[in-house]
Amino acid sequence: MNKYQEVATKINNYIIEKNMIKGDKLPSLTDLIGYYKVSKNTVIKALDVLEQQGVVYQVRGSGIYVRGHHRKGYVNLSDVQGFQHIFREFHLSSDIIELKEITPPENLVEILELKPDETIYYLKRIRFIESRPFCVEESYYNKTYVPYLNEDIAHKSIFDYLNKDLKLNASFSDLFMRIGKLNLEEANYLKLEQNDPSLNIESIYYLNNGHPFTYSLIKYHHEEAQFFVQGNHF
Repeated sequence: MNKYQEVATKINNYIIEKNMIKGDKLPSLTDLIGYYKVSKNTVIKALDVLEQQGVVYQVRGSGIYVRGHHRKGYVNLSDVQGFQHIFREFHLSSDIIELKEITPPENLVEILELKPDETIYYLKRIRFIESRPFCVEESYYNKTYVPYLNEDIAHKSIFDYLNKDLKLNASFSDLFMRIGKLNLEEANYLKLEQNDPSLNIESIYYLNNGHPFTYSLIKYHHEEAQFFVQGNHF
């Protein structure tokens, strides 16, 4: 991770830990430079990252403010920090349906920049919010970057595992969305009816060097899932 991205993560964590809300003012640029012991340019780039992510906004001559982008119960489609971060006010849990090493399907060889004969981790799980089924998630992990994965890790926050244990950090992502219909198996997982609608989101997550390290397909419960997207710099 680049230094400015590390500082951006620390500032974001500071906002969360201090329970800062929309309009709250952050420490000044000078204070942030001293607190994190980095250059002015590093802090400026970190703030630019957070501004692009919709976490803060800067008012020239006034200061740095919390944008207050988080809305309880809504999925921010620009957030790359995982459900545990998005739904931090709720109790989350998972049921593991399947976890194994597989040879990648042909489409994932290209997406994850793999060799056809190398194996990857495949994980399928149901995600619950306050014990209610929220989505069915299928994820594939490039073993070059995620060399080990087990059910204990998969029951918790995989993004925490990637960040804290493997020192990986998702820098950006590509999302592809479409409306689909649930098959019988998926409907049973979500306690819905076959052919009920679902928002299906394919996600590819990249490291800051541009290498993709995971791909996921998530099918959301149409009555439980709510989303929002932020606009920046008109």
